Amino acid sequence: MFKSLKIRLSITVIVCLAALYFLLPTFVADIPAPWNRYLAKEKIHLGLDLQGGMHLVLEIDTDRALEDMVERRANDLKESLMDRKVRFRNLKKAEGASMTMELPDPAGKTDLDNLLKEQYPEFEASSTKQGDSLLVTLTLQEKRAAEMKKLTVEHSLETIRNRVDQFGIAEPEIVPQGDDRIMVQLPGIKDPDRAKNLIGKTALLEFKLVDEENSLEEALRGLVPEGSVIAYGPAGSGAGRTPYLLKNKALLTGASLETARVQIGDRFGEPTVSLKFNAQGAADFDRITNENVRKHLAIVLDGVVHSAPQIRERISGGQAEITGNFTMDEARDLAIVLRAGALPAPVNILEERTVGPSLGSDSIRQGIWATIIGSIFVIIFMVFYYRLSGSIADLALIINVFLLLGVMAALRGTLTLPGIAGILLTVGCAVDANILIFERIREELRTGKTIRLAIDTGYSKAFITILDTHITGIVSAVFLIIFGTGPIKGFAVTLIIGLLASLFTAVFVTRLIFDYVTWNFNVKKLSI
Repeated sequence: MFKSLKIRLSITVIVCLAALYFLLPTFVADIPAPWNRYLAKEKIHLGLDLQGGMHLVLEIDTDRALEDMVERRANDLKESLMDRKVRFRNLKKAEGASMTMELPDPAGKTDLDNLLKEQYPEFEASSTKQGDSLLVTLTLQEKRAAEMKKLTVEHSLETIRNRVDQFGIAEPEIVPQGDDRIMVQLPGIKDPDRAKNLIGKTALLEFKLVDEENSLEEALRGLVPEGSVIAYGPAGSGAGRTPYLLKNKALLTGASLETARVQIGDRFGEPTVSLKFNAQGAADFDRITNENVRKHLAIVLDGVVHSAPQIRERISGGQAEITGNFTMDEARDLAIVLRAGALPAPVNILEERTVGPSLGSDSIRQGIWATIIGSIFVIIFMVFYYRLSGSIADLALIINVFLLLGVMAALRGTLTLPGIAGILLTVGCAVDANILIFERIREELRTGKTIRLAIDTGYSKAFITILDTHITGIVSAVFLIIFGTGPIKGFAVTLIIGLLASLFTAVFVTRLIFDYVTWNFNVKKLSI
């Protein structure tokens, strides 16, 4: 019996010390050296509703992503048809996820079908006779379109998460909602406008040749040559934005970037963004600059031409630079979004909510007071009704909350206002478990059993009931985590941890105290 007590006491002490190990950074702001090197670094983070921050619901324009993909495929198809010497005209993107073209020679339909089968199997072709020519419509398959939309949302989710992580926000919550929406919660954000711009920027980086063969003036009058497009420089304080006539085809994109970092320019000391390409991108950049010496290469970001320098010589090494009237924060944010990658589709903000830190402080204060007042009433009731045994239950209750917070700190959990409600609920569950045990012990004492036998029988009979109630609560909380949103999940997580801690303290810790007292002291009457 004594050996069993020693083992159980050792387990309890180890569990409590482990909880203390993870909780110290939360309750002690500055741990003196050298102890801080040996203790846990993470602490319990506060959720959006407790420390303030920003809540966003974003809508991913998946239809636009499909249209852009179809347009790129249309440009590729043009080159493939020209390579195979298939006559066509008016190949362009149509409404939705489709494109149209004319075949002057209907016999070219066979070559087109073979090409689609080999290189473009995701498109279905339909044709109608139009005079001597054939009008062909290529439509993206519905299954493939659905897959593309799903991949677009997943890619957007990962890109936004990478941007937020590099921005340095602790414990953000970024989760999908429905088919085309993403919920973003940024606790403790100090500059909401900057964060919003960082998240919503598409950051599509393209390198395009300036069309120097055609007249910019004529293009501005509406005579834009096929294969070219008009783009503008960034908005400035001067007379207006500078127009450029660019080749529509991008020679290089941000997908070939290895990294992007902020540098200070040599001439005026202004921040610039230095780009470094990966191996394939460096090889492509070397080839592009070698083939286009004395031509102008435009650096285009989200459709805005930031610069269009002349290629004076072949550039090896895979490095480039984006210049502009950047502030240091703008340059840093641009470097972040370029490193994280471009969003595959535009993002629209459907819902925006900002929680101030003062409101969060009020929530913390009210939650703490609610916990303290509720716990005091529970402690008083247990001592009044069950006397010394009630004091044992109160000690287990304190240990229960202590272990709950320790596990949350170990798991790097986030405490929310619903999470505080979950803690209060676990307090009630812990008390209920002890009440079941005490009432069972009372029943056994009334039958005339000895104190030790009554305690042993009472715990044995109450155990199954306590286990059933706790498992039922845990299963319910698991489903809340699976199907619930942020606040609901916060409640469910604290509830699960609290129920597990309650099961440990009610069945293990209180039994340990009862066995220790009855074994080491000659107890004639149990105060219960």
